[in-house]
Parts: sequence; C-alpha cells; structure tokens
Amino acid sequence: MAAPDWSATPVVLAPMAGGPSTVDLAVAVAEAGGFAFLAGAYLTTDRLASDIAEFRSRSRSPFGVNVFAPSPDEPAMTTAAQAYAGRLGPWAARAGVELGVPRYDDDGFGQKVELLLRERPDVVSFSFGWPPAEAVDRLRRAGVSVWVTVNEPAEAEWAAELGVDGLVAQGWEAGGHRGGPVDTGAEQLPVRELVTALRARTGLPLLAAGGIMSGAEAAEVMALGAAAVAFGTAFLACPEAGTSAVHVHALHHLRGTTVTRAFTGRSARALRTTWTEVYGPHAPAAYPHVHHMTAPLRAYGRANGEPELVNLWAGEGHARLRALPAGELCRALGEELAAAR
Repeated sequence: MAAPDWSATPVVLAPMAGGPSTVDLAVAVAEAGGFAFLAGAYLTTDRLASDIAEFRSRSRSPFGVNVFAPSPDEPAMTTAAQAYAGRLGPWAARAGVELGVPRYDDDGFGQKVELLLRERPDVVSFSFGWPPAEAVDRLRRAGVSVWVTVNEPAEAEWAAELGVDGLVAQGWEAGGHRGGPVDTGAEQLPVRELVTALRARTGLPLLAAGGIMSGAEAAEVMALGAAAVAFGTAFLACPEAGTSAVHVHALHHLRGTTVTRAFTGRSARALRTTWTEVYGPHAPAAYPHVHHMTAPLRAYGRANGEPELVNLWAGEGHARLRALPAGELCRALGEELAAAR
C-alpha cells in the first residue's frame, strides 16, 4: 500500500489520546490543508466509529486513525502497581479520592481493527507495540496504509519485516507517551538524530515527531529525510482541542518537563509536578495497570483544577505554544515551512 502524498499535507496533526484529540480539531486541521489523525485509544469501538463518521460528514480530506497495540501482561505488573498504589494511597486520600484497581486490558484492540477494516481510513498508525502481522496484512490488503511508531533506529528493521508502509519517528523531546514497542525507560535520541539514523537504515517514509513547534523547525527535520512532521503539543491550546483547562493553564505557566512512568506505568513526557518528582521514581513499568489505578485521581484533578493531580503531557517546546484556532495555526505552520524550504 502506498504512503499518502505527504508533500501535499506535510503538516500533520498528531493523535493525542485521552481528551485533547477531538473531531473538531481534526476537521479544522484537515480543512486548513493539514493531515489529521483521530486518536482511537481509550475510546470504545462505538465511540471511535462515531468519530470517524462525524469526521467524514464534515470533511472529504484524507485522515488517519491511531490505536494502541496490546502491551504485555505479567502477574508481576499487577503486584508492582499495587505496591505503587500503597505509596499514592495516602496522597489520594487527602484529596478524598479512592484509587482504582490495577488491571490489564487490550483497549478493545481486536474490535478496533475490525472497525478499521470496515471503515478504511487512509492511514492507521500503531503505538505501544508491534501489531500482529495478520492485522497489518489485512489492513494493507483493504487499501489502508499502515504505520508504526519507533523510538530507536534498530526498530526500523523489525518494522520492515512486519511489512508496514512507514515509520512515525518519535524523538525524545515529544510530549505524552513514548510510542515505540519497547519501553526501556532510558533516554533516547532527539528527533533530528533519530530521523538521520533511520534514514541511513531504511527507505521507508518517515513521519517525524518530537518538540517541533514551528514550520521552520519542521523544514529542518524534513531536510534530514522526514516526509512530513507531526505536531502534537503545538495544538494543545487550540480552542477546538479537548485539552482540560487546568492542562492549558499549566502549559502556559509551568516550566520544565520530565519523562516519567508516574501516571500510567509507561514512560511519557509531562510537566514537572509533585507527582512526577516525589512519586514518579517509584512508579513501575506496568501499563495499563498503573493507568487504571491512577485514573480516578487524574480525573479528580482535571475536574477540580488541581494541576498537581493531573498528567500534564507536554513536549519540550511547550513554552512556544500559540493559542490560535487550529485552522489558523495549521496554515501558519504550512506557510512557515514553505518559506523555510
């Protein structure tokens, strides 16, 4: 399956699961000439189907859908998450919140693949792991371009063996979860070095992501070999995004990010808070067990405007955030990119 014509839409809206990604945001970017991803993670299959239908009712532009590939599950993960809950419990109790029960699920992966086979978006991208080869083959035979997220240069060969159409090259600067298949917790390459290293190892097209906040920065990464650039943090403050008010405020007023497993049990870049600094070092590599355990506390923080209790995902470039309507921002990024090239 051929990759999309990224030259026509080099500004890409990254999927931002858990609230920020909305159909309104995706439509605004698509109608302004960008390529938009819908975030399928954490949604029910019915809700994802509804989002796809709504997008298509409002835009004829090509679009993509991102889903999480199933993470591994081991009994030790539940035990480790329970121990972490013992540390967090008194803090949560002071807020009047009872923590959730650590548990495993695959986020409805099989049902979502079947939905995507029926709906056939232009692109399906996978994060958090390698999708089964059968799923990749079926989607490609259905005419869907299949991409996977990588954080390490050596993952290019694994992806090629899987038969995918392209790679999302997520640099260390990126906000939110590390999307590659192996969550080592160790520091990884920044986006420019990652794109350069991948370009030397594979001919697959690359979609670069990681702390990029302007069209000029996008042009630099594309000059290194990326076909297009995904912007996530850059769109968090747009009025069409579903980012919580406490999150938007923190993006403008807090400084400093860190990569932590504090909130979900999987490494992710967030603004530094008491949670990341005091409790983060004790968080185990146990996704989605920790995610389910901390969900009630994070929901309470969002509802009550308490940033210390929220997973404030942010890329390293968040201080240069522009609170513009999404279409206006997309056009500005495109114009900056064109001028720089």
